[in-house]
Amino acid sequence: MFDVNQLRKDFPILSREVNGQPLVYLDNAATSQTPKQVVEVISDYYYRYNANIHRGVHKLSQEATDAYENARATIQKHFNAAYPHEIIFTAGTTESINCIASGYASILKKGDELLISALEHHSNIVPWQMLCEKTEALLRVIPMTHEGTLDMEAFDGLLNSNTKLVFVNHVSNALGTINPIQEIIEKSHTKGAKVLIDGAQASPHIKADVQALNVDYYVTSAHKLCGPTGVGMLYGKTELLQTLPPYQGGGEMIATVTFEKTIYADLPHKFEAGTPNISGGIAFGAALDYMNGIGFDTIAGYEAELLTYATSALEKIEGLKIYGEATEKTAVISFNVGSIHPYDIGSILDQMGIAVRTGHHCAQPIMDFYKIPGTVRASFSFYNTFEEIDRLEAGIRKAVAMLQ
Repeated sequence: MFDVNQLRKDFPILSREVNGQPLVYLDNAATSQTPKQVVEVISDYYYRYNANIHRGVHKLSQEATDAYENARATIQKHFNAAYPHEIIFTAGTTESINCIASGYASILKKGDELLISALEHHSNIVPWQMLCEKTEALLRVIPMTHEGTLDMEAFDGLLNSNTKLVFVNHVSNALGTINPIQEIIEKSHTKGAKVLIDGAQASPHIKADVQALNVDYYVTSAHKLCGPTGVGMLYGKTELLQTLPPYQGGGEMIATVTFEKTIYADLPHKFEAGTPNISGGIAFGAALDYMNGIGFDTIAGYEAELLTYATSALEKIEGLKIYGEATEKTAVISFNVGSIHPYDIGSILDQMGIAVRTGHHCAQPIMDFYKIPGTVRASFSFYNTFEEIDRLEAGIRKAVAMLQ
């Protein structure tokens, strides 16, 4: 039985005060909070078996290696990858994307085309721009609609035999829109294009099955999933990862090294140069165990209720406009009130202990589309409550009264 008040006890930070007020944390799209069960896994690593992994014959190294590789297997199972070696540990979504972009620098040629959506986070824009500068490939953009969805008719027109790569986020971090990635993947494959899905915003809400999706690459970060910062995942199909060159050189990613020639290690180590974030990787697995213990269907159902309640409450505020009104969306509300700058609203809410995100949310093209400097973004998680939404509504009303 889902009991949000009982579950909140797993998150000690939620009981603290900010500016003399009980914390209302509504910045989950930026980073989620971490339950004590995951924090304890990190502490346990450093207290009991802190050691470098792989190749060590001593007990601590073997224990650390087992825990790290067990976490990889947990991630594989969660995303239903075919093999553990298809899960590459990275520093996060941004590094995962850059790893693939770097690999395609030796594959793409002048005249090749890359398709990207207008809803992307900067981390899924800039690496591809850099790649196009190196290869003279062309970057084309799938436009968005005023509802905050992708123009799929335009996508059909842009997709052609020259399209080599397609990049789309599963969920928009700025608007919460759930993109039709199954359709995008299937249509892209008919033209021979490979597809990378940025799952950073989707992963806390939607349990992606990479085999059912038949996606080529899927990336995410642990800190969106109740895990620590500084660790993430790159999923790639075996045959594609084998084709790409290593992203970085160094220890761990080699089989043999001589001054004449280096032979690279097999997957996944080929892409995991150097000492990794060992405790972070182990905690990533623990975070997925924690969330699966609650159940993603349960999480999605409760968050949908929060979104409906919050949308209804905020729509009653005079002058408040919500950006991103897709039928399919996660628990994110991006809004402005009249001509008031979002930073001003966010600052006053902070004085009331309410944490929201203000600005362009690393999605400047979306803000340019709407011709606004940014928005206030309230993003909800399964540990938020309806009472916190009431405080948000009251806080916005007070801020507006002070600023008008």
